[in-house]
Amino acid sequence: MRIAVVGGGPGGLYFAALAKQLDPSHDVTVWERNAADDTFGFGVVFSDETLGGIEHADPAVFAAMQRHTARWDDIDVHFRGTVTTSGGHGFSAMSRKELLAILQQRCAEVGVVVHFRTPAPPLATLRTSHDLVIASDGANSAVRAAGNFGGAVSTGRSRYMWLGTDHVLEAFTFDVREIAHGVVQLHGYPYSSDASTVIVEMHEDVWRRAFGDIASRDLAPGENDTASIAAIADLYADLLGDAKLSGNNSRWLAFPTVTTTTWREGNVVLLGDAAHTAHFSIGSGTKLAMEDALALVACLHEQPDLDTALSAYEEERRPVVLSTQRAAQASREWFEDIGHYVHQHPTQFAFNIVTRSRRVTHDNLRVRDPEFVAATERWFAGEEHTAPPMFQPFRLGNLPLRNRVVVSAMDMYRADDGLPGDFHLVHLGSKAMGGAGLVMTEMVCVSPEGRISPGCTGLYTPEQEAAWTRVVDFVHTQSDAKIGVQIGHSGRKGSTKLMWEGIDEPLPEGNWEIVAPSPIPYSPANAVPRELDTDELTGIREQFVVATRAAARAGFDVLELHCAHGYLLSSFLSPLSNTRTDRYGGDVEGRLRFPLEVFDAVRAAWPAERPMTVRISATDWYDGGIDVDDAVVIARAFAEHGAAGIDVSTGQVVSEEQPAFGRSYQTPFADRIRNEVGRELGVAVIAVGAISSWDDVNSILLAGRADLCAIGRPHLYDPHWTLHAAADQGYTGPAVSWPKPFAAGSRKPRAGRTDDPRPRLELIRSTTAGTRHQRWRPGREA
Repeated sequence: MRIAVVGGGPGGLYFAALAKQLDPSHDVTVWERNAADDTFGFGVVFSDETLGGIEHADPAVFAAMQRHTARWDDIDVHFRGTVTTSGGHGFSAMSRKELLAILQQRCAEVGVVVHFRTPAPPLATLRTSHDLVIASDGANSAVRAAGNFGGAVSTGRSRYMWLGTDHVLEAFTFDVREIAHGVVQLHGYPYSSDASTVIVEMHEDVWRRAFGDIASRDLAPGENDTASIAAIADLYADLLGDAKLSGNNSRWLAFPTVTTTTWREGNVVLLGDAAHTAHFSIGSGTKLAMEDALALVACLHEQPDLDTALSAYEEERRPVVLSTQRAAQASREWFEDIGHYVHQHPTQFAFNIVTRSRRVTHDNLRVRDPEFVAATERWFAGEEHTAPPMFQPFRLGNLPLRNRVVVSAMDMYRADDGLPGDFHLVHLGSKAMGGAGLVMTEMVCVSPEGRISPGCTGLYTPEQEAAWTRVVDFVHTQSDAKIGVQIGHSGRKGSTKLMWEGIDEPLPEGNWEIVAPSPIPYSPANAVPRELDTDELTGIREQFVVATRAAARAGFDVLELHCAHGYLLSSFLSPLSNTRTDRYGGDVEGRLRFPLEVFDAVRAAWPAERPMTVRISATDWYDGGIDVDDAVVIARAFAEHGAAGIDVSTGQVVSEEQPAFGRSYQTPFADRIRNEVGRELGVAVIAVGAISSWDDVNSILLAGRADLCAIGRPHLYDPHWTLHAAADQGYTGPAVSWPKPFAAGSRKPRAGRTDDPRPRLELIRSTTAGTRHQRWRPGREA
């Protein structure tokens, strides 16, 4: 096979060497536009997993890399005059220039032809002259631009500069500083016995204030921004001492995130940064490229033909890369928004920065460095802490909760003409006996026409009030849980089928009139709602008040106003569903007016000693809709009007939404509101959405991303999820109590639990045991 490799970076060279070794009959040629000894950047970082794959595939390359590899285990967080250390992480790094030399040498040994200082022939020529074309020409790939791979390149909201120094850092170092212009952070790590990589980063707005006047413009290729480098050296003089900062084509950049629809087109395939990029803060660029090379060579070797091999390569690698990109996005956004966290105590700040990507969590940190986690838990709970974060008590307004787990509001569609029955008693009663601190009902509708479906519950008749009283009394007498009611009106999303019959689809018959702020249907399949006039708004507000008084008489502990998911109050908030020109439309303040009027009326009718919360959609996941900046304004308004908590969900406002689903994918919105509104106004923030493990709950709480966590589907899978989370963590304290008839089963081992951390932590133990606070150490010949 004739193989053309465009780009002589680590990914391209490693692929070429492996392909030639596996089949010497391959004719492999690499084109690299730069000289052999040109390199950009300084050190590159590898995980133990990647190094293990390299060792298995090519022991010679691995051995050469090991001779030039620096290893260290600690992360040092410098913040507000404090250095907090987390150990047991197991990093490896080496000079990018040394890595290229090793791979170039290996290519020469196995017979790969490498053309330096030579641009590759045009793509159309390579397609016909070679059986396979590998595009490994970086984030600005000319091959990708010339092909039809789809996707996009988006840039972040920060500026960064990549530098080197002859100061040898002892650990992976984050040095975060508050200067007159804002927050600046340094990422640094050693990569040899005499050098470290230093990356300085800050939000675009901070950069403009701090460096906008001195940053060099229109730099020639290879030229450094010397004025900025001198300013950085002065800023970090206390960290770097007399060491010199050096540049290598160093200038201020905004990180480009590359995504592609497909990685292959015919006989052309993308590899490394040409196909995907992930923010440098998780150190993955070279790592991903070399892993791509390993996978692609293996697929070519194992599959019967080229087309099948390229399909298998993308099928294998794309999920891994997408997962890494999600983690990198979370990390990038954390640093972009770092100004929201500088109010935190240094202990919590260090835990937050270490867990920012959501790949490192409370539980695997507890294995890597139990002292660090214990110190953070002591700060979180006080010196007398004896419980994991999720089992720390909390006060929601004046209401004490035994722990920080909430059973999320989930529509059940099991009511009979709005009347809850035995199903609801068992459903909510079992969750209450399952150990959660607070159990929420589904959305309870304030009128017959305010129901989502014929199966939705209501609170507008004496019979419904009596039925809810039965449920509340059971929860209060048979558990230590508190119970809350969520009230709402379906608006334009009403008169639809039961969820399992067709979610959001209109009823085939028996429909009722639906209403909304504007006559805009939820989807083309849904009916056009009637626009509400001001007299009707007054009537609906009164329906909320009547339901509130009934909820108070029924004995609910908490009342939540549903202003999310595209239902009536939510549809007032979103500009995609509210195009009114009167006082209830227009800017965000106008769109807030009716929801706030309802909130004020409900708050006045609800007992003063009982807390109210509000569920909001913090983004519409659609251009032109609500975004997180709007959500901060909305959350602040409800908090200022007396909300004790903000329950932060997202989406479901328009059918065309494009949500970025993933693990804990809604938590960043709660995080923003908690650290901008919650801390200032003393309002609790509830995170919800794909939080499925007790490990994630502990991580979210300990990092200060939320005060409470609402868990939905896991409680459907396991009504005793909270009790089992306590048992899994060995916790037997007062924050949870097994019902006396169930207590005999509280210590029975549970096989096959989905939350068991032990299998994934065995590798961590094997690779990091005994390495706590083990500082930098060079490779054998460094």
